[in-house]
Amino acid sequence: MSLFTTPENLPFGIAFALIVGIALLEGLGMMIAASPSNWLDDWLPEAGHDSALDQVLGWLHLGRLPALVILLLFLTGYALFGYSLQLVSRGLVGHYLPAWLAGLAAVPAGLTTVRALGALVAHIIPRDESTAVSAQTLLGRIATVYAGQARQGLAAQARVRDEHGRVHHLLVEPDLAEEVFEEGSELLLVRKQGAIYRAIRNPHPGLVQG
Repeated sequence: MSLFTTPENLPFGIAFALIVGIALLEGLGMMIAASPSNWLDDWLPEAGHDSALDQVLGWLHLGRLPALVILLLFLTGYALFGYSLQLVSRGLVGHYLPAWLAGLAAVPAGLTTVRALGALVAHIIPRDESTAVSAQTLLGRIATVYAGQARQGLAAQARVRDEHGRVHHLLVEPDLAEEVFEEGSELLLVRKQGAIYRAIRNPHPGLVQG
């Protein structure tokens, strides 16, 4: 048990606690139609197509995977490698590495885990992700409520397909105070306010967007 309680392994204990906490928050968010994953995607910066930031985020599969999945992959690789490193150190030299040194050494392992497993996960859930990239381009498109009941002050989860055919999951509320959107409702996205998209009922029910 000293592996999990010693101060030298505190960074990896924190990483494990974050994994559990994120899982609990996401589960709670699904129950109340307020996904932390969507919020995290919305807060991420939008990089230019040729910027260094865009290249780094692309290397980490951001845009192909929800940001929360990327974070969980990093924390998992970070914690597993860190604990393994400390076990090896204890076996070879009789003591654990200092927390700061082991913590830094585990960062590349976390990033490598994201790079390696992210591609696999992206193939398991292809073209079905939440992303903040070009979020404003979803305005004017038709979304469908699939979880929860939306009214002002209470968002529901909806899905919408962008011009490239990718499916995005987002939170929607009525733009008009008197409207309530049930599951299956087709909506026209009219504006974005923070992490929430405001919508009205689809004025042309026969309209289908590919």
